[in-house]
Amino acid sequence: MVILETPRLILRRWREEDIAPMAAVNADPEVMRWIRDGGVRDEQQTRDGVRAWEDEWDSRGFGLFAVEIRSTGELAGFTGLSVPGFLPEVLPAVEVGWRLGRAHWGQGLATEAAVAAVRFGFGECGLERIVSIVQVGNDASERIVTKLGMRPVRETVNPTSGRPVRVFALSAEQYGAAGRLLA
Repeated sequence: MVILETPRLILRRWREEDIAPMAAVNADPEVMRWIRDGGVRDEQQTRDGVRAWEDEWDSRGFGLFAVEIRSTGELAGFTGLSVPGFLPEVLPAVEVGWRLGRAHWGQGLATEAAVAAVRFGFGECGLERIVSIVQVGNDASERIVTKLGMRPVRETVNPTSGRPVRVFALSAEQYGAAGRLLA
């Protein structure tokens, strides 16, 4: 079982006790503002999502990690790798993404978790390229992808929501040249 550790976080597979706190994150309209159509999700939708994320782990060898705060054991949200099937024009691709509860914003935790996920993707998974798809206007996520060394490669529209998005990408070669692979 894959577990990644950073100075402040533990990235791990999902547990039953993660459903309720993740459902609380998904029920917050401010958290969900930049996700697909901006709609919130209830506990059953969260449970279904976690099941799908775990299935992706089992079938692909990567997926979305539960992000746990090391000092408290609290679930902060998720980060990790997934196939962005909602945007067929970028496929084949693997996307790094994240979603943290508001209590964990503005502390660099999403960046810390995403750096670990990207390192895992290029290192253990041997990916050649990782993308990130960010809704236009989501400046916080754009700052994170920039810190990851990603560059914008196209603007398009998310067909599931009709909202404009920017696609950012980072190749394994760019990642390695920046010295991140060993960091």
